[in-house]
Amino acid sequence: MPLRRIHPAGTAFSEWTAPDGWRLRRMDWRQPGDGPARGSLIFAGGRGDFIEKYLEAYGHWHDAGWNVTAFDWRGQGRSQSGEPARGSFSFDPMVDDLDALIRDWSSGTPGPHVALGHSMGGHLLLRTLIERKPSLDAAILIAPMIRVNSAPLPEPLAPFITDTMCLVGWRDVPVWKTPPGGPAAGSARNRILTSCADRYADELWWWEREPGFNLGGVSWGWLRAAYRSAAAFAPERLGQVELPVLILGTDRDRLVSAEAIRAVAARLPNATLHMYPTAGHEILRETDPVRLDAFARIDAFLAGHAP
Repeated sequence: MPLRRIHPAGTAFSEWTAPDGWRLRRMDWRQPGDGPARGSLIFAGGRGDFIEKYLEAYGHWHDAGWNVTAFDWRGQGRSQSGEPARGSFSFDPMVDDLDALIRDWSSGTPGPHVALGHSMGGHLLLRTLIERKPSLDAAILIAPMIRVNSAPLPEPLAPFITDTMCLVGWRDVPVWKTPPGGPAAGSARNRILTSCADRYADELWWWEREPGFNLGGVSWGWLRAAYRSAAAFAPERLGQVELPVLILGTDRDRLVSAEAIRAVAARLPNATLHMYPTAGHEILRETDPVRLDAFARIDAFLAGHAP
């Protein structure tokens, strides 16, 4: 069985309590015997992700000497105590969660300290950098959801449309139907996320064993919250983020705006950007030529900015 479908030896799962009492599932994978570590790395996944989806990526960083921490966002994975997943219509509580978790994590782990965020996790990590200025040595945003790719809706009209749909009572209604072929391997969803059928199938494998991991499509309420949260990325606020930031994106991303990623990278004072021309949204779960190139770029960035 591949590493992607097992909990590696040495991983420890626990509950971390957010400031408002919400319990989030957390995984820590320290170096064997709590021996010397290259540093400490925390990973924030995207909307609908769960810890197990990126086990292979954690393995790469753990093999490189990092202590690795990951968690399930509130309403996702096994952090679904309290309100249902669709009940959160502001991203603000998740910014509070990430800020508090980074503070707790960094106080109890050896430096340097690095945070990585994918998709929605990248959005929330960037907001945390802007609004809370956490004690980190470097940050990495992977296909960050600066703005949702609104196609086929015209981008200037999309926030107005989401507001309207919520006002007429569609807040909990999914925005779009399941892509043709459903979630199965080889489907349109498969092609949007990754061109690697095997890694795509890993998510379905976990869904079969943990049906609650599958959140389904986003609602109009969630989409409205995403557009409202994006107001945090004003040029003058981005210009105040001095932390070294590596951004990896893809020009053919169907889920997030490649144009917005490029604009943010240009406004961050200490950002490095690389855009893949043909990769799917889940760059770290792509075929090996893309995935390994991404890890090489991350490793080189960390060597320079988190020695």
